[in-house]
Amino acid sequence: MRAENSHAAKAKKASASPRHRAREFVVQGLYQYLVGGQDLPAIISQAESVAGFEKAHRPLFESLLQGVLDDPQALQTLLEPHIARPWGEVSPIERSILLLAACELKHHPETPYRVVIDEAIELAKSFGGTDGHKFVNGVLDKLAPRLRPHEATTK
Repeated sequence: MRAENSHAAKAKKASASPRHRAREFVVQGLYQYLVGGQDLPAIISQAESVAGFEKAHRPLFESLLQGVLDDPQALQTLLEPHIARPWGEVSPIERSILLLAACELKHHPETPYRVVIDEAIELAKSFGGTDGHKFVNGVLDKLAPRLRPHEATTK
């Protein structure tokens, strides 16, 4: 059973879109920033050395990573009212995913907010804890209408 799940995960990863791959690398980079204190050049250099990075949408990767690192506190401030526990108690992976999604919601209006939320949920399923995707979904379902009221009213 485990081998089948592993095979399915590899097949899914192999078919991931370049934009999804970019988001995966952003989450990994933000984790490096949050846990290891790495800066933008170190994160980019490390990402470039990973097999498969060339398949990621580099402009999206750089834009989202830079967007979060430009002012993570502002994004955290947007997220905190929708989280029922202190920010420091949120796992670094979930914080990375939430910061990424908040940045994309705020600075990338060309990406529909439902896509941003769906991508964040998938990232949480891949990288986060057992129910992390439910937590991420709950937070972003509250944040998205505040940042994208015009989309929320046209559902």
